[in-house]
Amino acid sequence: MGDESLPQSAATSSGKTHAAGRSNASGLTNFDTILGRLVVEKGLASESEVQELLDLRNNRDLNQQSLGDLLVENGIITTRQLQRLRPLVEESKPTQQIPGYQVLEKLGAGAMATVYKAKQLSLDRVVAIKVLPKRYTNNTEFVERFYAEGRAAAKLNHPNIVQAIDVGKAGEYNFFVMEYVQGQTVFDMISSGRRFKERDALEIVLQITRALDHAHKAGFIHRDVKPKNIMLTSAGVAKLADMGLARAVSDVEAAEAEAGKAYGTPYYIAPEQIRGEVDIDFRSDIYSLGATFYHMVTGQVPFDGPNPSAVMHKHLKSELTPPDRINPKLSTGLCEIIEICMAKDRKQRYNSTSDLLTDLEAVARGEAPIQARQKFDIGKLSVLAEGTEIKPEPEPDVQSSPADKKPPLMDPTLPYYYQPLFYVALTGWVVAFVLFVAFLAASFK
Repeated sequence: MGDESLPQSAATSSGKTHAAGRSNASGLTNFDTILGRLVVEKGLASESEVQELLDLRNNRDLNQQSLGDLLVENGIITTRQLQRLRPLVEESKPTQQIPGYQVLEKLGAGAMATVYKAKQLSLDRVVAIKVLPKRYTNNTEFVERFYAEGRAAAKLNHPNIVQAIDVGKAGEYNFFVMEYVQGQTVFDMISSGRRFKERDALEIVLQITRALDHAHKAGFIHRDVKPKNIMLTSAGVAKLADMGLARAVSDVEAAEAEAGKAYGTPYYIAPEQIRGEVDIDFRSDIYSLGATFYHMVTGQVPFDGPNPSAVMHKHLKSELTPPDRINPKLSTGLCEIIEICMAKDRKQRYNSTSDLLTDLEAVARGEAPIQARQKFDIGKLSVLAEGTEIKPEPEPDVQSSPADKKPPLMDPTLPYYYQPLFYVALTGWVVAFVLFVAFLAASFK
């Protein structure tokens, strides 16, 4: 038992719950209750060893002595192990105050909340509990946003959205109970150096688009679509998480209160969100999904910089590098979808997530993204109407022979009457017609 290592925790059994309950009845502090459970979960002591110490404490009237001291004195754990366990005990305290739930382990922590894996005792199922830090308890804006997440998620029932279970307050802590998703996030996979294959990324984005389509039709916009908020189960199901910034499109009061504030994550935020516009709508989610898609298939964020301000400035002003210039293996159709999603002018983006879904499904079948093609054509015509010259894309800087510089016979992004091949054929017919007329004229002489 003197090993300094702390093994990974295992799922807590009902027997351990019983032992913790008896400990409380014997006068243990909340700290001791959690500590007793943790040393068993970490494999540092057996349940019977902990219970023997509790009985010893009661029989010898040692109530002034902590369980930690008893564990060290009896050689079950070392002083160093006790010191390493103390922060874990403190982290577990919030969930000990939530009735009906038993914490199993900490999953992660961010600026806004800490997430725990727990067991819902009434239904004997594993859930995730998000707890708002105590320092935000008196911050009305943070608390309201926290509850807004629970309310928004509760109204959305979809297989690709993390399901809400409960929301409330226990003691000093505000909590939100949700479906536990066993797996990893898209961010985890990108961070490990992975660049998604087109078909894999397409399948994930298809599922998240369906989730957003459901949310948008219910009147909600997510406003923070990013790789960290896309969870992947071991069965390959993608789920959209974290409705913390979700807002009803019809909530004019909230929109006006947030005017001038940039809500979202810099690498994936839409230009209109950066400007803090009041009338944010579903097209902001489409932009963020496009930026996420870009990151997945290229391994790079669309715009990078030394700080968030520099990144957001590029979202507003810099031209997007086409994804196939970074990853030449990408299909033309997929690249067109991403570029339409990330149009700086939201009028040039998809008219709805339903339209985006149509194009994604078409590309998945090996067909052209019709909605994107129409957007490209309309965009070019609108630029011409404004009297602005459309400059051709620069040719790649490579050494080539004159024969290599022949114009392409077909540009898949343009309609037929813009195609070079069309004019070649037309010229041929004109020449043939002139020769035919000349032949007839010579025959009648």
